[in-house]
Amino acid sequence: MPKEKTSIDYVMEKASGPHFSGLRSPTATATSTAFSDANAPRQPFVIGVSGGTASGKTTVCDMIIQQLHDHRVVLVNQDSFYRGLTTEELKRVHEYNFDHPDAFDTEQLLDCIEKLKDGQSVQVPIYDFKRHQRSSNSFRQVNASDVIILEGILVFHDQCVRNLMNMKIFVDTDADVRLARRIRRDTVERGRDVSSVLEQYAKFVKPAFDGFVLPSKKYADVIIPRGGENHVAIDLIVQHLRTKLGQHDLCKIYPNAYVIQSTFKIRGMHTLIRDQEISKHDFVFYSDRLIRLVVEHGLGHLPFTEKQVITPTASVYTGVDFCKKLCGVSIVRSGESMENALRACCKGIKIGKILIHRDGDNGKHLIYEKLPKDISERHVLLLDPVLATGNSANHAIELLIQKGVPESHIIFLNLISAPEGIHCVCKRFPSLKIVTSEIDVALNGEFRVIPGMVEFGDRYFGTDD
Repeated sequence: MPKEKTSIDYVMEKASGPHFSGLRSPTATATSTAFSDANAPRQPFVIGVSGGTASGKTTVCDMIIQQLHDHRVVLVNQDSFYRGLTTEELKRVHEYNFDHPDAFDTEQLLDCIEKLKDGQSVQVPIYDFKRHQRSSNSFRQVNASDVIILEGILVFHDQCVRNLMNMKIFVDTDADVRLARRIRRDTVERGRDVSSVLEQYAKFVKPAFDGFVLPSKKYADVIIPRGGENHVAIDLIVQHLRTKLGQHDLCKIYPNAYVIQSTFKIRGMHTLIRDQEISKHDFVFYSDRLIRLVVEHGLGHLPFTEKQVITPTASVYTGVDFCKKLCGVSIVRSGESMENALRACCKGIKIGKILIHRDGDNGKHLIYEKLPKDISERHVLLLDPVLATGNSANHAIELLIQKGVPESHIIFLNLISAPEGIHCVCKRFPSLKIVTSEIDVALNGEFRVIPGMVEFGDRYFGTDD
């Protein structure tokens, strides 16, 4: 595999653009009807962003996307749905009104947003503004996401499109500023000369704004004066969106389940370790980085006591003292991949081991256990990178409780979790805490996490084929 495709910089650059889309797989299905409601993809939040030409709509969208970095967000531009011009229309292109509602294929736009709301992936056309035609060989693949932003001058014009929106934003910018931006954009990006831009503005753009765009302003829930320069308005919008989006659905059901805050860095590393073509060296390197983050987050759930120290400036600093009685327990063998990160964070920590044999999905029995003798007096970090069905985890937790460890003293750390596993463990052990970096879609018919990463231990230790 080419080196540049495994670079974290390459992945994060791709992830951080305005067209970032999520990893949710529409084909994954739950293995039990008991989990069907919880495993169903959440209805995405659809935001419509309208305003006059060059009003700063895209800038507002980009700022919202950047602030919603812990959610999957996709941007769909109405400009992508321009109809391709016929031969006759191309001959009279300077007389064609690109700012009229008939210039857009609204039916296809409507179908695209409806599919995204249903959790399906879509192919968005790519429009060439120099040839005034759609690309016949390429599309932009857009996956289901937490938030869908639909941006364009006339996205509020059609009632059917408006009805799909949860929030409608109108970007209001002075007409002179918009004209100056339009001249700069069309001459630099779309290969037009100034005179043709001014002619088109006077003949089509301004009349269309007065006749279609400005009247649609009354449908807006929020009006942003000055566009992207209005940071206060955008911050308020993002705060409202965070309230609406909230936590992961399972974290609302089980307050003992914690997902570390997602960032483009974390998503980029997940993209790398989930790639079937990644080298073993890179898989281990980026897995170790993610594991370290999970371990650090898990340590933050341990009890602390207040402590005062004297600084080199002879001042008093009031801080906290770390939990003294602590140990790790890895579920052999994948859990052993998390031991180095734990040792790096906790100098001299004791680590026990539990080996559980799986016979099918439900059959299981203990093969081996080696735990600290005083484990009942310690807080335990249970280590297993993948939580699938939760059966093996339950068996390990039962053993720890039998050894005298209070349920509330157990923190279960993993990289990815299936909803079925979260249900299985959290429902049975409500006082235990689970800390994970991502909750995936579901288990498939073979009880594998989807999209997942197959056998983590084999890939980490190099024993896969």
